[in-house]
Amino acid sequence: MPHPKGVSSSGNRLVTDEEFIALFPKIGATGIAGKYGHKDPRKVYERRRAIEERYGVVLSPPTRGGHVQQLDKHPAAVTLGIEDGHVLIGSDSHYLPGVVTTAHRAFVEFAREYKPKVIIKNGDELDFPTISRFAHGWEKRPTVAEEIEYTNAMLGEIEKVAPKAELVWPVGNHDSRLETRIATQAPELANLKGVHLRDHFSERWKPCMACFINKDVVVKHRITGGIHATRNNTVKAGRTVITGHLHSLKVAPVSDYNGTRWGVDCGTMADPYGPQFYGYTELSPLDWRSGFVLLTFNKGRLMWPETVWVSGPDEVQFRGEVHRV
Repeated sequence: MPHPKGVSSSGNRLVTDEEFIALFPKIGATGIAGKYGHKDPRKVYERRRAIEERYGVVLSPPTRGGHVQQLDKHPAAVTLGIEDGHVLIGSDSHYLPGVVTTAHRAFVEFAREYKPKVIIKNGDELDFPTISRFAHGWEKRPTVAEEIEYTNAMLGEIEKVAPKAELVWPVGNHDSRLETRIATQAPELANLKGVHLRDHFSERWKPCMACFINKDVVVKHRITGGIHATRNNTVKAGRTVITGHLHSLKVAPVSDYNGTRWGVDCGTMADPYGPQFYGYTELSPLDWRSGFVLLTFNKGRLMWPETVWVSGPDEVQFRGEVHRV
């Protein structure tokens, strides 16, 4: 006996691809399963993956309460849509006047060669030890003016080789030291030009607290701490999360009913045993790695995030090859 039009052999009403694409971001797999009489939401997730591949779209599940979607539009956020192309992300440069690291030279070369649509420096570009609340001993430290001048020069090298790239700078805790110091010691200077870090750098760099890409990728300096932070960040956020702060340079995939997303640590673009860190690492063994991250988007979909690792003096490893820089 033939089944009525629009009804499956099990008696469930069929949902068209167009209906599925419209409904999934609003009510998710459980909602669709309930609406159309399916007992197993896993079948809905299988359908989602098939539709994403067929139409080249990304179907993100709804966020409970909608509060994360609102953060996309927050004035302290930068929101980007990337269909195809690269995003180059470096973090924790802690630029020290006079020192040019292997990671920085490689980053400039990757910016030149891969022509990323977006370049993100993910916080702690400056170190600012002289205005830190931590003691650093008697050794000479660069002044605030020297650090800003040198960091400008380093960022200028990146700007020069990537004239068409969008440049984004999520603030790091070290970057914040300048404004924190002024706000606490001289609050009467509020709104005076020069008290904000952004006043001292090219307007091409968009300052923010977080950068949201295609509604399922978040780039910010830090969320949680600890050795499992990369995984915990994406479990907590429900999205792929790219952070810095911990200097560990690694990718932690997380797979569940929503599919696969990644927790990524960008590592540090400084030398892990550089003079910037003597004051608090005391030359202890560090689970830090110098390098940066390259993201690739294909039809709006994030491919597996790739790391570029500084594996020796003047060399980095990428895609199974050693590159001299």
